[in-house]
Amino acid sequence: MKEYLDKLKEKYETKEFIKDDPIQFPHLFERDKTNIVVTGFIASIFAFGKREVFNLKLNKLLLIMRHNPYEFILNFEKNEKLIDGFIYRFYKDSDIKSLFYILSEMFKKGMKLEDLFYENRNSDVTKIIQGVYDYISGSKYKINSSGFSFMISNPIKGGANKRMNMFLRWMTRGGVVDFDVFDFIDKKDLIIPLDVHSGNVSRKLGLLKRNQNDIKAAVELTNKLKEFNPNDPSGYDFSLFGAGVNGDKTIQVCQI
Repeated sequence: MKEYLDKLKEKYETKEFIKDDPIQFPHLFERDKTNIVVTGFIASIFAFGKREVFNLKLNKLLLIMRHNPYEFILNFEKNEKLIDGFIYRFYKDSDIKSLFYILSEMFKKGMKLEDLFYENRNSDVTKIIQGVYDYISGSKYKINSSGFSFMISNPIKGGANKRMNMFLRWMTRGGVVDFDVFDFIDKKDLIIPLDVHSGNVSRKLGLLKRNQNDIKAAVELTNKLKEFNPNDPSGYDFSLFGAGVNGDKTIQVCQI
């Protein structure tokens, strides 16, 4: 199984992977760590549904932001009207404005986005994500809406935290796809960003028994993948997601 997963990882963890994935957006800022982190965070939040649809939406949002998300958000009181009418599925423009005002307030205090994750750096990843949620949900700019609750979901409710775990994979791992800019988190502690594609492939391969795609399933799968690479279990996200989203015909049915 390890050999098979490693081959899939080698097949999909390539520069070619970037162009169709939302990670393409932080890659526009190769020498600008601040915008890598800010753009990655925004891209991960919008990364649900069909990739071709949310990628188009993110392209449009970057145009509105004049390809400088950090400066746009820092000065959001001057830019707010540019978000009028910008929606994506569950997200209304009011949800996006709420998030941007929260981040703007933080930036004006001299904080960087990574500071939210750094604060709980010695905790496990679920507590790091909880700390980010607690900070954002405690802001005076947070609105009570279904869109915002989906955008920044409460980890304690048991969801898979797929988008936040994906963002942490982007920022923490190295290689040709990920960035390795969060040096305060060890990649061995990451939780795999579980979604319908990686979940289905994992169950077909016998790596995951739990039926729901929730945080318990994500942890179960991560622990199983640690048997094959204890130092970088989330790297197999490329194997599982890549095989699933591309309909890889080499997927085997294995008993482990």
